Amino acid sequence: MFKKSLLLFIALTLFSCHATKSPIVTTKKSASKNTSYSQKNRKSKGRNEVIESTSRTVVTNDVVSGYVLQYKDIAMSNMKTYGIPASIILAQGILESGAGRGQLAENANNHFGIKCHADWKGDSVRHDDDSSQECFRKYNKASESYRDHALFLTGKGRYASLFELDKDDYKSWAKGLRKAGYATDPKYPDKLISYIERYDLARYDAQVLGTKYTPMENQNSRSVNFSSRNDDYYEVQKGDTLYSISKKYNVLVEDLKQKNKLSDNTLSIGQRLRIN
Repeated sequence: MFKKSLLLFIALTLFSCHATKSPIVTTKKSASKNTSYSQKNRKSKGRNEVIESTSRTVVTNDVVSGYVLQYKDIAMSNMKTYGIPASIILAQGILESGAGRGQLAENANNHFGIKCHADWKGDSVRHDDDSSQECFRKYNKASESYRDHALFLTGKGRYASLFELDKDDYKSWAKGLRKAGYATDPKYPDKLISYIERYDLARYDAQVLGTKYTPMENQNSRSVNFSSRNDDYYEVQKGDTLYSISKKYNVLVEDLKQKNKLSDNTLSIGQRLRIN
């Protein structure tokens, strides 16, 4: 009887200890790693850049800058060979390829949104653009797309007037591309000019031409220009971005976009923005 009582006591004690023991947590370390990774990612991402052409792509400013560094040498080489401003080449590449992250760039190495046309004998892909499932050129690598872009512009008679323009006149080139029918978007020239000025792409034109270049932030050193009749508005100056304007007037970028009904971050010189 005593032995049975002793055994029962020991069993109850062991059961009690097991029931009150804290559970082992196996996800805390993993969660900590994930949190640290997310924080690092947030720090490195920078501001978002929305690029919308043949596809809508959301990238960071760092991605756009990285794209420029990756292809600037090809752009300058093409400028020397074909006479197309490097700034225009890079701006078109950024816009048409979503800084290399757009569908056509990833699936077809097509960085300039060039469609097949009747004279194209190479590979192709189908992609929705002005119409459903249009034919776009496909390349083995991005450098082939850059070369074909140059051949496309130099080989089509409708672009001949562009090559009469000064090589450092990127604004006229941007407007001329739209006028010649390169893109149907009426804002196409403004988008190109915006990328050129925000990312100082004209510096590469200057390198090829051997001319002196003043960084855009130094070109934009003049004082703030308000409308004389209404201080609630600001006129966009050369080198301005939504971010820089938001900092000047202590407003959020999203508020500026909402007040001015802007769908993306593209600005054009002389554009009037509502501030208050």
